[in-house]
Amino acid sequence: MTNNRLYKGSSLFTFPSDYTVIDIETTGLSPAECEIIEIAALKIRNDEVVSDFSYLIKPTAPINSFITSLTGITNSMVSSSPDIKTVLSHFKEFTQDDILMGYNVHFDINFIYDNMIGYLGVPLTNDFVDVLRFSRKALPMLRSKSQTNVAEYLGVSSTGAHRALNDCIICNECYKKLRNIINKKSV
Repeated sequence: MTNNRLYKGSSLFTFPSDYTVIDIETTGLSPAECEIIEIAALKIRNDEVVSDFSYLIKPTAPINSFITSLTGITNSMVSSSPDIKTVLSHFKEFTQDDILMGYNVHFDINFIYDNMIGYLGVPLTNDFVDVLRFSRKALPMLRSKSQTNVAEYLGVSSTGAHRALNDCIICNECYKKLRNIINKKSV
């Protein structure tokens, strides 16, 4: 895995209406040492969800109890899941050249980038939008800018947080509300 992500897409500060929200769950914080155990995406067209993508992934090492308590993903849940190479091929096909969106999305992008290089031999080159940046601009008074805190502040349900598809849904709802706040401030 690499720290030099030469072909990584650009971080955009824009409000697209066509994009794909992404989220992953992992066995830890380091792309070099940890594995993706869940990946999800929501394809958005004209601000509406048109399709979704969600896979559990069988890791090469057991999931530890901390990760299971955080995500709810158990070793038995992933025991018959596809491997990362198979899922990344489907993910690449699903996202195509869309702008990717997520909350603190550099984490997800870097993990996926390194895994795509390692397993598919191609980088993740999509441009991306980080909703965390919008929360910093729109809600400077909010001490913690975690997705669940921002969701709670905005009145977005965070039920099922730390599961990839649910986090995509939460992120997308936060994005739409933050976009409205920022657009109203700009007028």
